[in-house]
Amino acid sequence: MAAEPITLSAQRTGHPEAADSAAPEHDCQCGHDEAETIVLDGRTIPHAVRHAAIFGALEAIQLGFALDLIAPHDPLPLIAQLEKARPGAFALSYVERGPEAWQVRFTRVA
Repeated sequence: MAAEPITLSAQRTGHPEAADSAAPEHDCQCGHDEAETIVLDGRTIPHAVRHAAIFGALEAIQLGFALDLIAPHDPLPLIAQLEKARPGAFALSYVERGPEAWQVRFTRVA
């Protein structure tokens, strides 16, 4: 079985705001940026490890920063798991609600 690619970017590909904002330049030439919100397209993560990968990404988010998760369905089960494991650690807001994709912003608050 071939591994599926995982897309992690500062802006959602094809999203209207993507063309309007430029990522800041860095001298280190590593290609990263310091965007306060990153986007993780969970649809590209194999289902067997999807929740574990998303939890790992959320653990890496620093206080005051956010991760926008794009999911193929409303991620209510994942949200419930997160709240049970890390109560009050993230503020949530929906950026987009289906029907083809849901985008939820997880902002680290604790």
